[in-house]
Amino acid sequence: MIPAAFDYVAPTTVDDAVRALAEAGEDAKVIAGGQSLLPVLRMRLAAPSKLIDLGRVGELRGVREDGDALVIGAMTTHYDVEGDPLIAEHAALLAAATHAVADPQVRHRGTFGGSLAHADPAGDLPAAALALDAEMVLSGMDGRRTIPAAEFFVDFFTTAMRPGEILCEVRVPKLTGWHAHYEKFNRVAQAWSIVAVAAAVRVEGGSIAEARVGLTNMGPTPVRATAVEQALVGRPATAEAIKAAAEHAAEGTSPTTDGNADAEFRQHLARVLTSRAVAAAAGA
Repeated sequence: MIPAAFDYVAPTTVDDAVRALAEAGEDAKVIAGGQSLLPVLRMRLAAPSKLIDLGRVGELRGVREDGDALVIGAMTTHYDVEGDPLIAEHAALLAAATHAVADPQVRHRGTFGGSLAHADPAGDLPAAALALDAEMVLSGMDGRRTIPAAEFFVDFFTTAMRPGEILCEVRVPKLTGWHAHYEKFNRVAQAWSIVAVAAAVRVEGGSIAEARVGLTNMGPTPVRATAVEQALVGRPATAEAIKAAAEHAAEGTSPTTDGNADAEFRQHLARVLTSRAVAAAAGA
């Protein structure tokens, strides 16, 4: 299908983009890589009056260090996140989760910030961002504000962004020396996750000193498996201990039942995949 007619603007700075969005009103749409929005436009599930393209805003691209954090521009492509040496050194979980996104063509066009702003509970990056205690930096006519990932994802395809705001960058605390793994279960290659688990651990002296675990598609938003994290800390980094801790993975979740899986099966998957992901990260 062909999208409905719309006006188009391609600003070159964040300020110009925010101004254009404010002038356009609430029925405007911001486009980043377009991997989620373009199909919606083609099916006419959305018919914005104006499309604001962030592709020419150079300040929204790239990865840099800022003290104890990495700052990732919202328009940085999945491909660039996956291969960035700073990400590999300080936020390996993001590289692992990004590698699981769709296929190489999508990863070359899709953007890190676009995926987070889309807030699909089956998307691969929100759970990783949640597990890493990422912070979202938003820009609007009233200036900039920062929201932790735990407050950013509100509901299905819904975030805490206000009308007129743009996601500019994501701040991720450095987890240098941690090991990570992203375990994804899907029916066919390149499909959305039925369930996936993002796990990062720090091992000291054969025991798990710290752990971060995020669950994909186990509710309307990404879920932090805090019960698993607590059960892992101080335990030996062995398959048996990890499997026992992973039995807590489904606690506090509210997975849906659909044509791919029912809620009970998703809870089972959460336990199995958590055990696999943590074991792989810990080298067990």
